[in-house]
Parts: sequence; structure tokens; C-alpha cells
Amino acid sequence: MIERKYVIVDPVGFHARPAGALAKVLKPVASTITVEKDGKTADMKKLMKVMGLGIKQGNEITVTIDGADEADVAALLDSFLKENGLI
Repeated sequence: MIERKYVIVDPVGFHARPAGALAKVLKPVASTITVEKDGKTADMKKLMKVMGLGIKQGNEITVTIDGADEADVAALLDSFLKENGLI
């Protein structure tokens, strides 16, 4: 299991466009990816669940990746969040 903490820097927060794109990128991976904010959790592969967390600029999120391909998924997630200006 890999756990990462991120602070969202995008002025709009974790909004629909990147959340939808990320859900699409993560859909085929084997690992379970969970995001947590303020004690609430969501499956990162599910757009509406992630949007329901209301992640705004300055919020810290914790992402937990658990599965056979977790190292690859962690690298993919880091890359995606940086490339999309979220962190």
C-alpha cells in the first residue's frame, strides 16, 4: 500500500475536467485508489464521488493506492496531477 499527501494548487480546485480525465486514466488499473479529504473518502475511479468531496485550492488530500500495480499507479498519479496543474 502506498499513501501520498498532496496540496491542491489549482485556483479552481479539483474540478470536473481533471477529475473526469483522471477517472478515465485510472479506470483500467488493477489497484484500488482512494482519496480522502477532511475524513471523507472516495474511489478516485468514480468522477461523481471525487467531485462530491469538494476539493478546493489549498486543501490537502491523502491518496491511498493498494494493489499489484501500485508503484506504477503512484507514478502515473504524480505525473497526471503535476501535468494538469493540480499540485
